[in-house]
Amino acid sequence: MTSVADEEWCVLTSLLPDGWQELARETGAMRRASGEIRSADTLLQVLLLHVATGLSLKQAATRAKVQGVAAITDVALLKRLRTSEAWLRELSKQMFERSRFLDDLSGLAGGRRLRAVDATTVQEPGATGTDWRVHYCIGLPGLDCDYYELTSVSGGETYKRLPVSPGDIVLGDRGYCHREGMAHVLEHRGDVVVRLNTGAVPLMQATDEACFDLLERLRTLSACSPAEWAVRFEAGKKLWPARLCAIRKSAEAAQIAKEKVLRDARRKGRKVKPETLEYAEYTLVITTLDREQFDSAKVLELYRARWQVELCFKRFKSLLQLGHLPKRSDASARAWIQGKLLTVLLVERLADEARFFSPWGYRLAMPQSLA
Repeated sequence: MTSVADEEWCVLTSLLPDGWQELARETGAMRRASGEIRSADTLLQVLLLHVATGLSLKQAATRAKVQGVAAITDVALLKRLRTSEAWLRELSKQMFERSRFLDDLSGLAGGRRLRAVDATTVQEPGATGTDWRVHYCIGLPGLDCDYYELTSVSGGETYKRLPVSPGDIVLGDRGYCHREGMAHVLEHRGDVVVRLNTGAVPLMQATDEACFDLLERLRTLSACSPAEWAVRFEAGKKLWPARLCAIRKSAEAAQIAKEKVLRDARRKGRKVKPETLEYAEYTLVITTLDREQFDSAKVLELYRARWQVELCFKRFKSLLQLGHLPKRSDASARAWIQGKLLTVLLVERLADEARFFSPWGYRLAMPQSLA
């Protein structure tokens, strides 16, 4: 008789890409498989006990034994986690490619590497648990974690941490809108698309060092029509050219943004400046991309791509805050992060599938034509 746990596992694995078990062997996740870890099913169950539930390696190994999944030690589980990095990354990539978040990002980026950078705080369980900040970069649309760094909780968000290759397009929220960080990307021949932080990056005219009057320009915008202006910013005793792209929000979106500004100000005990509320009526993005290849509409679409996966990122960050980050090696930490990403994508897919759940608990296979 099939147990409830087996039935639920079948539902979960039905959400995975076709050929996911064969992929485990192709990527080396099943290399030197021994003991009770002799199938991709068993391996994934044990890995998810660790990365998806927040259990430590030792706790996950114990739970796996108690539940009759596999008898494995915490040391062996850590080794399996390391060798599963490529498998988890490829599963995440294929899951993301068919998720509702995906646009034609590769076409939008003109064949260049598109990367979204972010950071979150991880608090280890227990009274003596340490607070860490995980800085990571996710490639789009492949959803591969191509960089991570572990710092103390005081480690700030900055592009300067990120290794940049020529041609990279790096997307970031306003927390990454710092002059020195943007200059770092430019020095390595990359480009940025980042939400403008008006308080952190004073903008200058493109033709002289006069201050760029932002609100004066924004007030000329009509609804639904993006606009842009050539600007410069100073970093490292050098003036860097950039473009400011802007679009007026809908009345509803502007009201939501203003309420958030007021709510944050009340929480921090601060007064809100009138111009801050006025800025909330617009989406402001600063970029260093060439205008001939990326007009203002395309730049805003690139930023929207980053914003589109924000829900995925938020759930991912919530999961990162749950559990024990392996710190013994880069491979285990990257695999841990990839496992968290896969968990988020499974949750998203399960939520989508829930709309079609039937009284019998699963979808019927469509009849195949014999012709």
